[in-house]
Amino acid sequence: MAMRIVITIDVPDLEAGVAFYRDALGFEERVRPFPTFVVMTNDRAQIGIMQKDAGTRPAPGSEDVRSYERHWTPVHADFHVDDFAGTLARLRAAGATVEEELGGGDLPPIAFCADPFGHGFCLIGPRPVGGEG
Repeated sequence: MAMRIVITIDVPDLEAGVAFYRDALGFEERVRPFPTFVVMTNDRAQIGIMQKDAGTRPAPGSEDVRSYERHWTPVHADFHVDDFAGTLARLRAAGATVEEELGGGDLPPIAFCADPFGHGFCLIGPRPVGGEG
């Protein structure tokens, strides 16, 4: 079965969401199929940015409501980049929170981050030359 995965990220402010993912991770706007949704791509990935107000329910019958403070979710995006230090600097400049950085030895550098809308994600750099796997 042919399949591709596209992650859609809810944000309270569409233009702020587009600006963050453009400035921090190099995504470019491709299309706005409707006024509250933007499809963004880079050379190897596609994401959707969708405006949804804080306090709204994600599905009929759900007791949960959207919150844009820092929150935990068992599903998150990993962004693998060639320029870890440069991308980390752009993330910070665009308003991301870098919660922890790890790496060294045979391990690739990794940073646990959150976008300005509270969504956690990981930034992962290349494995050091000579590293395992």
